[in-house]
Amino acid sequence: MNRWMRILKHRWFDEGDVRRALGAGALARLEARVQASERRHSGEIRLCVEPGLPLSYLWKGLPPRARAVTMFGKLRVWDTERNNGVLIYLLLAEHAIEIVADRGVARCVPQAHWQQVVAGMREAFRAGRFEDGLAQAIDAVDAMLALHFPLAEGEVNPNELPDSTHLG
Repeated sequence: MNRWMRILKHRWFDEGDVRRALGAGALARLEARVQASERRHSGEIRLCVEPGLPLSYLWKGLPPRARAVTMFGKLRVWDTERNNGVLIYLLLAEHAIEIVADRGVARCVPQAHWQQVVAGMREAFRAGRFEDGLAQAIDAVDAMLALHFPLAEGEVNPNELPDSTHLG
């Protein structure tokens, strides 16, 4: 797709599209799923859904991964005591999905695993089932965090990051 077509496509999408894809009920259910997950391990999960890329990213021809990495920093997912935060990023304009894991998680879970998780989510997104796709992603991240960062008997996750979905 040429630069101008990509810019138009991304400018066409707005927060209304995000709210139509994920209504208030879906956002509340996803937040509850993150909260339930974080009771099982010491990791932190953040969801970020954006309608389109900022113009500066589009003009430079940057991929959705670059934005996901930026949002990983902006949302402070890297700022956990055990370096075990994970960002699940969805860009509606391109139905792009990115999972960005902090260095503690990356030492335990290879990037190829996250690519498999993303591939599995694509079908739900193609069918317009965004809540289902994000729920699958939360469950996959939860499984890895519970395996590699389980809570000790009586330990409680201090919930270092908000559980709500960031809507860009």
